[in-house]
Amino acid sequence: MAKRPWYKPEPTGEAAEPATPGAKKRRGRRRASTGEGPEPVDIHVGGRVKLRRTLMGLSQGQLGEAIGLTFQQVQKYERGTNRVSASMLHRIAEVLDVPVSFFFDDMPDDIRLARPSGRADDILCRRESLELLRRYYRIPDGLRRHVHHLIQAMAGADED
Repeated sequence: MAKRPWYKPEPTGEAAEPATPGAKKRRGRRRASTGEGPEPVDIHVGGRVKLRRTLMGLSQGQLGEAIGLTFQQVQKYERGTNRVSASMLHRIAEVLDVPVSFFFDDMPDDIRLARPSGRADDILCRRESLELLRRYYRIPDGLRRHVHHLIQAMAGADED
C-alpha cells in the first residue's frame, strides 16, 4: 500500500492514527471546570452583556445580527452556556458601545471559587429591573435627578 500524505486521512469510518509520529489524537474540547454547568465568570460576563443590551433596547436578534450570529447564540452567551471568545467580546463591546472591561465590572473577588447557582437573587437579572433601568435612563437628566431623590426618600435611603 502506498504511503498517504499526512494531510489525507485513511478513508475508514474510524478515527485515523495521527500522521505525525508522537502526535496525540485530537479529541473534543473539554472545559477546565470540574463541575457541571457554566463557570461563574461566564455567567457574570453573559449577565453584563444582557444588562447592556437591554439598557440599549436591543433584542437578542438585533445584537446577533450586528455581530453576525443568531439570537440563539447570543442567548447562550448571556446564560454563560457558551463562552465568549476575546474577539467576539471585543465585537460585542463595540456594538454595545462599552469598553471590554465593562463585562468584568462588579465581579466579586471570589468568583473563581464560587459555584454556579440559581441567579434569581441577582436583582439585575430580573426583567422588571432591566425594564425599569431602561425607562429610567429615558427620562431627561434634570427630571431624572428629581426622580432619583424621590425614590431615595421613598425607600428611606441615606446615600447620595
